[in-house]
Amino acid sequence: MQAAATSSALALSPAPPISLSLSLSAAAPTRPRRTAARAGAVRCDLAAPSAPASSPAAARWAQRTVVIPPQRRGCHLITHKIMHEIRSDLSEFKCGLAHLFLHHTSASLTINENYDPDVQTDTETFLNRIVPEGTSAPWRHTIEGPDDMPAHIKSSMFGCALTIPITNGRFNMGTWQGIWLCEHRDYPTPRTIVITLNGM
Repeated sequence: MQAAATSSALALSPAPPISLSLSLSAAAPTRPRRTAARAGAVRCDLAAPSAPASSPAAARWAQRTVVIPPQRRGCHLITHKIMHEIRSDLSEFKCGLAHLFLHHTSASLTINENYDPDVQTDTETFLNRIVPEGTSAPWRHTIEGPDDMPAHIKSSMFGCALTIPITNGRFNMGTWQGIWLCEHRDYPTPRTIVITLNGM
C-alpha cells in the first residue's frame, strides 16, 4: 500500500522546466582555414526557472526572401550570400533554428564541403552519372527540354529545404560545412529561397 502511494505521488509531481544546453568543442583542423573554430557553451531555457510552466520564454521570429542570381549548371557554395542577406536578423538570435526553403523543382539545397571546390565538381559528375539524360533516357516528361526531368529527379534527391541551428547570432555549422545551391538546368533562372528564423 505504501509503495502504491509513493508511486502515485511521484506520478503527480510537476515536471521541472525543460532546458536545452549545447556544448561546442573545437577540433584541430587538418586543412587551412581563414577563421578558427568557435568553442563554448550556450544554455537555452524554454521556461524560466522562476516562472510557471505555463509561461514559456517569448519566441522570436523573422523571415526574409533571398534571390540567388542565375548560376551555371552545377553545385555552388552560397553560404556568404545567405549570411550577407540575413545578417541583421540573425544577430538578434541567441539560440534557435534557421529554415531555408527553395521555391523550385529543378534545383536543390544541401550542406556539404566548403573548402575544396573539387567536391562540388565531383558531386555534379556523380549526379549526371546516376540520372540518365538525352534521347536514350526513359523519361516521358520532355516538353521543357532533355535536362528538365533529370533536374526534377536530382532536386528530389537532395531536397528543397534545410534546417540549421543558430547559436549566438551565427549559423552553428561544422568547420568544413557550407550551404550549396545545386543548379540542375542547362539554362538557369534566378532562384528564390525563403529563410525563416525562429528562437530566442
